Amino acid sequence: MASETNYKRLEHWIDEQQSKGKLSFSLNELRYKFNQDSDTAIKQLLERLTSNEKIVSVFKGYYIIIPPQYSSKGILPPSMFIDGLMNFLERKYYVGLLNAAALNGASHQQPQEYFIVTEYPVLRPTNKKGIKINYISTKQLPPESLIEKKKTETGYISVSRQKLTAIDLINYEKKIGGLNRATAIINELDESIRPKDINEELINYASISSLQRLGYILEEILNRNNLSDKIFMQCKKAGKIFYLIPLKASGKKQKEHINEKWKLMINTEIELDE
Repeated sequence: MASETNYKRLEHWIDEQQSKGKLSFSLNELRYKFNQDSDTAIKQLLERLTSNEKIVSVFKGYYIIIPPQYSSKGILPPSMFIDGLMNFLERKYYVGLLNAAALNGASHQQPQEYFIVTEYPVLRPTNKKGIKINYISTKQLPPESLIEKKKTETGYISVSRQKLTAIDLINYEKKIGGLNRATAIINELDESIRPKDINEELINYASISSLQRLGYILEEILNRNNLSDKIFMQCKKAGKIFYLIPLKASGKKQKEHINEKWKLMINTEIELDE
């Protein structure tokens, strides 16, 4: 049975972690620190701290500490704990899609969900205190040159660079609300993407279909021919072959409306809100 003395001792340890700027811990770490206590006692102490809203479990065996300034929300922003969580899970990752866009200058983006791209096996979404973290699984993460470290209050997180973010927005457009929304976000990002950013590493990593669709959108919708021409040129240089595909992947195939350059069946109208 967990005693009041043990509870105070654990509470003091958690306060110490906060004073050091550490806002998370694992169950194994706690077992090592309080090795004189039984698993049952530790579980009871954790349940009490959770009910008192001092801590929250965001994954089995992993807890975050809630400082007073976040007590009203009952949880930290994901940017403050996602790196520690992914290290705990021994997963390489990067923050992507809408969250990466917001961190990369798309100021109108205030996503309600958090998108993390990581390798297989699949992770189930995390839902805690009104925050949802979606894990997108991929066979292979991109080269490190397409990812950057951004500073947070608690350290650093890995975030897709603008050029990779644009590719991902096209690739995973159904997860963010469709091609119209993807195009609007790319429009906010494209001023910070330069032709020299469209390099061999990006072309070799991205799927051909996403390059076709992004190239078309940059050229025909956003009038960024300097970027679309560079994509086209790099694809040809790399020996990439365009096959006829629909612009909207889930839409009907309409062979009467074809963009020959990008080999796209134009089966949807993309409208850019002014």
